[in-house]
Amino acid sequence: MQTLDRTLSLIDALKARRLRLAALVDFPVLLWSGQSSPRNFRANTFPFRASSHFLYFTGLPLENAVIRLEDGNLILFMDEASPASALWHGETPTRDEIAGAIGADEAYPLSELEKHESDESSADSNKWQINPSKWLQDTATIGVQDPRTHADQCVLYQRSILRDVSRIKGIDLELAKAVVSLRLTHDELALAELRKAATVSIVAHKAGMAATQNARVEAEIRAAMEGVIIANDMMCAYTSIVTVHGEVLHNNQYSHSIQPGDLLLADMGAEATSGWASDITRTWPVSGKFSSTQRSLYDVVLAAHDACIAAIHPGVEYRDLHLLAARTIAAGLVDLGILCGSVDALVERDAYALFFPHGVGHLLGLDVHDMEDLGDLAGYESGRSRSDRFGLNYLRLDRPLQAGMVVTIEPGFYQVPAILHDSERRSRYQDVVNWDRLAQFADVRGIRIEDDVLVTETGSEVLTAALPTDAQAIEQLVLG
Repeated sequence: MQTLDRTLSLIDALKARRLRLAALVDFPVLLWSGQSSPRNFRANTFPFRASSHFLYFTGLPLENAVIRLEDGNLILFMDEASPASALWHGETPTRDEIAGAIGADEAYPLSELEKHESDESSADSNKWQINPSKWLQDTATIGVQDPRTHADQCVLYQRSILRDVSRIKGIDLELAKAVVSLRLTHDELALAELRKAATVSIVAHKAGMAATQNARVEAEIRAAMEGVIIANDMMCAYTSIVTVHGEVLHNNQYSHSIQPGDLLLADMGAEATSGWASDITRTWPVSGKFSSTQRSLYDVVLAAHDACIAAIHPGVEYRDLHLLAARTIAAGLVDLGILCGSVDALVERDAYALFFPHGVGHLLGLDVHDMEDLGDLAGYESGRSRSDRFGLNYLRLDRPLQAGMVVTIEPGFYQVPAILHDSERRSRYQDVVNWDRLAQFADVRGIRIEDDVLVTETGSEVLTAALPTDAQAIEQLVLG
């Protein structure tokens, strides 16, 4: 574990979060951090990532730890490192040192979670006593993704701790709703960390552009980008997408060769050591110069990107931003002769989704798709549900914007064979798509432009604005 460097202001911020939770729930809460998962045998693990809900209230990525929250107080449960661990992992802070660093009120071994309440006449009258049979049924929790820890949760509670948010009930559901309301907007501590992650991601994208002309395969560009993140002692917030096949939305293959006429789509972002994420996408010509067809479609996507960001302010419905992106893209495709008809009709029929099938973005915070483990409870305003429309069913966020939210704006244009060659869709949209004209844009597989945007009291601030989106500026970065 890193040397502890916690400031009073950080502890104060963490305590403020706990007090905000206490104002929303009148029952105690247990949250688990999780454990590392084996790759192929127990001692060879994937990098550990603590549960984001745990991180939100502790600020430290502690492994195999539990916190109890009640009335704004925090009790930490974790074991001391074994003497043998120093051989493999070096000296680590003690439990009491960690408790002090996060502003915990008390700290105990994990075994205390399973002990029954001792005699009330105990000489240690300040010791927090536990009786699972009496209090666990009144203590809420959130199921963690790590399977081993989730099993531990179920054993301790002697019931199934549901991870399917659609089935959560009782105080666990009340807790999930409270956590969503807290994490929807970010305090100054969180924003400072989000800015750190964004700054490193910007440098990483510039490094990828600079490496492109000498790269033979996508993996070399990925290496240049992720090398910046590693050099800043951060990790990737998600599996990087660095590909000339931008039509594959989550392409995690990096072996394709780089050809002069290709566009390269890079969707990658850093995660600060504190867990706060960034998420940036840029698309650039590997030759350093967009073709006329590539430039035309790039400018259509950029127009949608810019229109959405300009429209952001508190009270705006995120769904309306998506539809603004849809209208802007539809209008651009009509101007290029790819789509035919009125823009309103094309949007109503979801014709734009042939080329822009995903939502315009999502929440950003401790998770790159923030709180997506809580499903649409986080992304959708109470009483709303996902549409079954072709152009709306992948919308991750359907809420009015609030000051303090951070969202991504990421419109795109894609020629996805599974969509464009689908006989049913071709029949449905045969009257509004000029397939011959579309064929003239065959050198565009996928374009996406994505930025991280803070909703302010008066509008918005683009946290990733230092990375250009203008086509000519992109070309200059590639050419060096």
